[in-house]
Amino acid sequence: MTTEISHISVQYSKTIGRGEQFGPGFTYPINVARGKEGIMYVLCRGTEFRPEGVRVVVCTTDEEYISVFARGIDYQGPHAHNMDDGALVWPTSIALDSQENLFISDEWLNRISSFSKDGDFLGKWEERTGSGDGELDRPSGMAFDADDNLYIVDSGNHRVQKFNKDGKYLAQFGTYGSGDGQFDMPWGITIDEAGDIYIADWRNDRIQKFKPDGKFLMKFGNSGSGEGEFDRPTGVAVDQDGVIYVSDWLNNRLQIFDETGKFIDLKTGEAGLSKWGKAKLDANPEMYGERDRAQGLEREKDFWGPTGVTVDDEGNIFVPESARNRIQVYKSQSPTFAGPRL
Repeated sequence: MTTEISHISVQYSKTIGRGEQFGPGFTYPINVARGKEGIMYVLCRGTEFRPEGVRVVVCTTDEEYISVFARGIDYQGPHAHNMDDGALVWPTSIALDSQENLFISDEWLNRISSFSKDGDFLGKWEERTGSGDGELDRPSGMAFDADDNLYIVDSGNHRVQKFNKDGKYLAQFGTYGSGDGQFDMPWGITIDEAGDIYIADWRNDRIQKFKPDGKFLMKFGNSGSGEGEFDRPTGVAVDQDGVIYVSDWLNNRLQIFDETGKFIDLKTGEAGLSKWGKAKLDANPEMYGERDRAQGLEREKDFWGPTGVTVDDEGNIFVPESARNRIQVYKSQSPTFAGPRL
């Protein structure tokens, strides 16, 4: 027996970020991890042409800048193509263990790097490119369970693998295909309070749910642009009430579902100027005039290719947009339940 959610209120809260290669700002933010005491870790994918933009930005949910760490690959100079400790090329996901150590997946290097919450490099899993047990092909989403085991979406191998946080292979599930429990280039992942696993099955345009041992439980979604349909979903998150949030990448929206996968609502974006954005405009007043002359500025509020979604224990929902170098934040209220349903 489940309890049907009849209504949930999700309201726009704020926008965080601005486009910057250094300091307070983001360069193609792709994933967000929430730490303690209002801290958030924003993984910036950067570009090959400006590798200094590849980094983790540490700030608060109130947009107070703290620090940056990790780095992109040097393409010029004496350390060209230095892929040693702490280096990233195409980072895809960031996950925190119980000690708030950060693990970052890299789909170019096919490896996982770890850092302390203060940004100190802790170690890396040795390159393990391939399709065998414990090998990776373009790892993407990651999530820790309650026992500090790390589930990694092995996108190129169309499966999910389970490791301890030292990199020891433990188990796997999934094969290539479109049937129940099969994947076609999966991307995002989350684990709910019961330990069940949700996967954003990217090319199959759906979400699948599994038990911790990989047993298939349910699926929802199909290809399209209607309510409850997806066009390349990138991320999935589940809050404490069992409400499911999906970043619908090519449909440029956030969709909201109940615990059974029933569509509830969607958001297309309501972004405004962030604190960092306003500070930059205040320091460069001529930019206000440029904004006044810009055509189509009303579209600035809309989502543009949301790359993931993260929820925290306070009901905040974080949706990074790489193309706009920002994060839209929403706030959920406790849902209204319609009563028990068999």
